[in-house]
Amino acid sequence: MTDKLTQAERAEKITPLLDNGWEMTERRDAIYKKFVFANFVEAFGFMTRAAIHAEKLNHHPEWSNVYKTVEVTLTTHDADGLSALDAELGAKLDKLAGG
Repeated sequence: MTDKLTQAERAEKITPLLDNGWEMTERRDAIYKKFVFANFVEAFGFMTRAAIHAEKLNHHPEWSNVYKTVEVTLTTHDADGLSALDAELGAKLDKLAGG
């Protein structure tokens, strides 16, 4: 089981993501970001690359894709909130998206 982040860990690991466009969600302990690409192929390519990293971490995002937009929510269900896995995957998604 993965542990939920402490307040100190949140400041260290989640704050940089928030500074890079992620948002805290309402009603649950999760972060959200909308990635917009030039077209569907770029969006789908991002999702494919992201899926490989998510599988390596054994940590899978909640996401949806409509044309050139990919919306992502990260949370750790077995921790009932944000964990280090969310911070790691969020940072990786930002790098894959070029941000």
